[in-house]
Amino acid sequence: MHKRHGLRAAALTTTTVLLSALTAGCGGLSVGGGSTDPGLDWKDCPAPSASEGGGAAPSPPPNGGKWQCATMKAPLDWSKPQGKTIDVALIREKATGPGKRIGSLLFNFGGPGGSGVTTLPAIAQDYTKLRTRYDLVSFDPRGVGRSAGVKCKTDAQLDQYFQQDVVPQTAAERATFVNNTKQFNAACEKNSGKILPHVRTTDAARDMDLIRQVLGDSKLHYFGISYGTELGGVYAHLFPKHVGRAVFDAVVDPTKTPEQTSLGQAKGFQLALDNFAKDCASKGTKCPIGSSVRNVEDRIAALLKKLDTNPLPGIFPRRLTRSAATNGIAQALYSKELWAPLTEGLQRAYAGDGQILMLLSDAMNGRNTNGEYSNLAAANTAINCADQKQRYTPAFVEQKLPEFRVASPVFGDFLAWGVLSCTQWAVPGAAAHADVSAPGSAPILVVGNTGDPATPYGGAKRMANALGKGVGVELTWQGQGHGAYNSKNPCVQNAVNSYLLDGKVPPAGTVCA
Repeated sequence: MHKRHGLRAAALTTTTVLLSALTAGCGGLSVGGGSTDPGLDWKDCPAPSASEGGGAAPSPPPNGGKWQCATMKAPLDWSKPQGKTIDVALIREKATGPGKRIGSLLFNFGGPGGSGVTTLPAIAQDYTKLRTRYDLVSFDPRGVGRSAGVKCKTDAQLDQYFQQDVVPQTAAERATFVNNTKQFNAACEKNSGKILPHVRTTDAARDMDLIRQVLGDSKLHYFGISYGTELGGVYAHLFPKHVGRAVFDAVVDPTKTPEQTSLGQAKGFQLALDNFAKDCASKGTKCPIGSSVRNVEDRIAALLKKLDTNPLPGIFPRRLTRSAATNGIAQALYSKELWAPLTEGLQRAYAGDGQILMLLSDAMNGRNTNGEYSNLAAANTAINCADQKQRYTPAFVEQKLPEFRVASPVFGDFLAWGVLSCTQWAVPGAAAHADVSAPGSAPILVVGNTGDPATPYGGAKRMANALGKGVGVELTWQGQGHGAYNSKNPCVQNAVNSYLLDGKVPPAGTVCA
């Protein structure tokens, strides 16, 4: 999951005073390898709430053990730490050994808007080695899932909202698009107005430091993915002396404005589409969607243009619109493992069946097969708009459209219009971009992927530089998809594991192929 306006990924991211009211009974916390129980009542995990995506309670972790869940109290408003509180939902699986327990390893999987409580159990097998010396812990950040989750529209209303034309081509279509955005944002204010001023990334970072304290750790050991890298960078800026061993994977560029981020994503997704098309075309007659790279991409462009006026049957009663198809194609470019379903989805769409592309689009939007939506879209908008000072206009987008179209004939318009998502948002944005400078922090391993569509590779170097000399240590993976560690590339995993488990920082500039 990671930070975007036009594209929302499904995946697959405090003051130093510990308030007695929030941590009753926590005096004399042991740290490091000590107890992880003070102040938290760990119990068997319930089934995920609708806002977390629904489904069954998590299955037992690999290699035994069980999932445990708890709720932490945090201030609603960190400027008034003794005022009203909110619940922050947590999940963990305890360390298995062998080896001495280091502490807790806190994960954020991105979005913003992704539920860590549901994501960690779903992909825990990828972190089995880390579990030997860490309790694996994640959480629903404020505004997400069961942590004072933002609510905007109903499921039925969201079905309609995601069917809308998000590539307006006439004045009337532009007016409708802007009005739909305003209505969505007004619904967020009506249904969640009290939490909206308090879901900034700085608020979530302060929550993470409180999590560190109630878990009994002297340092925060952290694994941030996608937007989770920005959250980790903000944490390091606020609490550099509290940073333990930290890894940032699929790195957000902290120097970019929202418009620059979207333009970078247009280039990134176009690169990923080019790589997908090359892979298929290299198979010759076994590629069912085109005879060459150009032919594959031309047929995709022609399909999207046709869908603009003639949607295909999708998942009844919904139809596959241009917006849904573009969203579905983008979802599939997050992982090379989804290239085969994308190929089949395109092949079926050319034959008049839009179901597979719509399923991919639904995954991007947080919709399950029962027609229920998590609050991914609502939380993504709320956190982005609370963070980002910029408020763009339709005139600005129209001025920028040529640049976006050069960046990507397929995704350019889609991502350009997406920057209007904060139109008439109820809360002013905090800053032009995140401050992640962290002098005095322990080293942070920053992992960039040359083929990442959503957090393009250049952002890793800029994050490492912004963290500061001696803090950001860059590692490059020459791969495909969003992120590197979960690709199971041995070079990447060995470098990350060596740092998190043994404290061995790889040489800056290390490249994994």
